Amino acid sequence: MAPVILFPAIDLKNGECVRLLRGDMTQATVFNTDPAAQARAFAEQGFDYLHVVDLDGAFAGKPVNAEAVRRILSGLTMKMQLGGGVRDLKTVRGWLEAGVTRVIIGTAAVGDPGFVREAARLYPDRIAVGIDARGGRVAVEGWAKTSNVSALDLGRRFEDAGVAAIIYTDIARDGALQGLNIASTVALAEGLSIPVIASGGLASIEDVRRLTEPDCAKLAGAIAGRALYDGRLDPREALALLRVVRLPSGEGTLKSAKENT
Repeated sequence: MAPVILFPAIDLKNGECVRLLRGDMTQATVFNTDPAAQARAFAEQGFDYLHVVDLDGAFAGKPVNAEAVRRILSGLTMKMQLGGGVRDLKTVRGWLEAGVTRVIIGTAAVGDPGFVREAARLYPDRIAVGIDARGGRVAVEGWAKTSNVSALDLGRRFEDAGVAAIIYTDIARDGALQGLNIASTVALAEGLSIPVIASGGLASIEDVRRLTEPDCAKLAGAIAGRALYDGRLDPREALALLRVVRLPSGEGTLKSAKENT
């Protein structure tokens, strides 16, 4: 079984780290007014890959919290994937040149799949597609609207495009601490060749342990937000659990996931 990456999340609203409840911008809890300091704290806890979303940008259709993102990047010692308001190649290029490891395209993936393909062609392995679903249908524009496209159908549009990952969020669970929607996420992963990252609802070490079960072997990672901020999930315990990977030989040899990356 390959190691699963646990991504700590920073969602930006008005330049601050917040967590929303089911994507509702009116139900935002501020956890840190200094996103750069929060990123440093996550690095000190041992995380290797940061997940950042410009929430205001997702609604505006262009980067809004750019200054906060730049401050995060200025002292960043780990990889970072960034989404929110990415609707054109200029924005993609700008963020990649600024130091972002991977750019996430969400809303534009529904309305302009050609843009995703062109971005993935120009920047191999550096483009991810964000699929945020409500009732199995893809939501767009900061989750304010729901399309008629299913998560699986959208993912299949990019099977041969060179997309690095699909980030699948169950909106009904996001920020609600109800546990990851493993069934839907695994079903999506089984229907695609693109690596899938689970998002929405991770609440405890039991959710992390669930990711190590055989049926989750196809999942590339999971995103943790509110559970990290309110102390429900101990980061070191979670990372220690995921870094111990049983080798496929069946010999029971244990190896650090870091040694495999």
